[in-house]
Amino acid sequence: MASSTKRVALVNSARKLPQGAKLVGAADPKQEIEISVRLRARPADDEEMMALGAQPPRERQYLSRAEFAARKGADPADVARIDDFAHHHDLNVKSVHLASRTVKLTGTVKALSAAFGVKLNKVKHEGATYRMRKGSVKIPAELEGIVVGVHGLDNRPVAQPHFRRRMARKGSTKGATARAAQAGSFSVEQIAQLYNFPGGETGAGQCIAIIELNDIDQKGHPTGAGYKTSDLKTFFKKAGIPMPQIAPASVDGGANKPGHSEADGEVVLDIEVAGAIAPGAKIVVYFAPNTTNGFIDAVKAAVHDTARMPSVISISWGGPEDAEGSQQFMDGLNEAIRDAAAMGVTVCVASGDNGSADMGQDWDGKPHADFPASSPFALACGGTNLKTPSGQIQEVVWNGGPQGGAGGGGVSVVFAQPKYQAHAHVPKSPAHRSGRGVPDVAGDADPATGYQIFLNGAGTTIGGTSAVAPLMAGLIARINEATTKKFGKTVGFINPLIYGSHGQSVFREITVGNNDITGDLHGMYKAGPGWNACAGLGVPDGEALQNLLAA
Repeated sequence: MASSTKRVALVNSARKLPQGAKLVGAADPKQEIEISVRLRARPADDEEMMALGAQPPRERQYLSRAEFAARKGADPADVARIDDFAHHHDLNVKSVHLASRTVKLTGTVKALSAAFGVKLNKVKHEGATYRMRKGSVKIPAELEGIVVGVHGLDNRPVAQPHFRRRMARKGSTKGATARAAQAGSFSVEQIAQLYNFPGGETGAGQCIAIIELNDIDQKGHPTGAGYKTSDLKTFFKKAGIPMPQIAPASVDGGANKPGHSEADGEVVLDIEVAGAIAPGAKIVVYFAPNTTNGFIDAVKAAVHDTARMPSVISISWGGPEDAEGSQQFMDGLNEAIRDAAAMGVTVCVASGDNGSADMGQDWDGKPHADFPASSPFALACGGTNLKTPSGQIQEVVWNGGPQGGAGGGGVSVVFAQPKYQAHAHVPKSPAHRSGRGVPDVAGDADPATGYQIFLNGAGTTIGGTSAVAPLMAGLIARINEATTKKFGKTVGFINPLIYGSHGQSVFREITVGNNDITGDLHGMYKAGPGWNACAGLGVPDGEALQNLLAA
């Protein structure tokens, strides 16, 4: 291979510079960076996972993590080729992980640029400077079909947290604002009661993985996003709930760095919601840089963690699937979520907080589905507005306009419609093709009717579909405890079951509202009977869902 000079473009690796980006200059050629090389899977069939998901959990044959590594991991012969490639391009092999089919390489910007045929520049975008590339990654012809992804050459952020703070009323005093922030909101336990989550189980024996992404500086070091243990202790003490066992895990240099980022609200919301629902579960927070390789590696770290063995993963980060991220990024993350299904791990993902537009100020006027919620192997979690006048549930689609946010939902332009949605009457995608419909389920997400949490030494109310992903993760942890006791298995990938003839009866349909956040899409997606692109199948009755999955 060393003598070969023929290069080919790596399939799906092309990237564009974001709108409004300004070139500052060349990246520092001497800077040492780390990248992830993703290797091909051994024969892996999406249909195989869909068929597994259609079986009752009692009857499924999951792979253990060791079995997965042996059957589905990278071929050592492929790794040997990467070793040789690294040797001839002045790169170092930092680590090899066969199960996740990932090889970590380190080297200078100059060496990596030459090795992969790219030009890396410093680019300013939205007030910060990142290392970016455009065009495709080039690889030796001998590695074509063996290397399927090269992640980390570009370190621009790829995802946003999907949480929304409740807006203060105009003219409020500080004390009045604090009281107003609680009015109309709910404690996590109240939500669990309203949604009839099964009693008795606490998630004991289960592990919930929570994925969090750090802000990074120009050298790629984490600068923010994290939790303060004091906030968590106060929250659980005030709620009268035993504090679960919580551990931070570092991926690609990520770290618990509270006090420096607005995203602290995301981290704390995720932990407090999941922990209040399933206090008996262990919670592991996987911190990674907000980059393509960071996001993929964090999910893979959770999926393949042989020490903590999570049975459910909560992801409250994402972005428009057709934004500046490359197709290889989506392929890599979707692959990680699919791998989770093979091992009986459920992946709950927030569907976004910008309605069917799914974009903020730079919106292009078209509807977008949010990724990774649009992965066909993810349980996509949408948002509602929940009120309980006189104790009666009144629930509609969350849509508070551009300032108040709206539940994400729509139809994928990347992923084909999965078989389990064949009878869900999913409309055509914006590309006029059959696509994956988002979300699958919904729950309270409007910050106006949000969740009472404890952050930075004070009680506050936060909403967003970010709350729904850990809410559902906590519910799945409770159900996993029950099914593990009953027949020794977790519930894993549940989408085919909930869309089945028996599954839809466990949902309370959301039939009022739309998620057209600006009003410019003429209410393209409206709520109504059955599945819809605003609230999915609806809000699950927790006990009924447990009965379905434990049958």
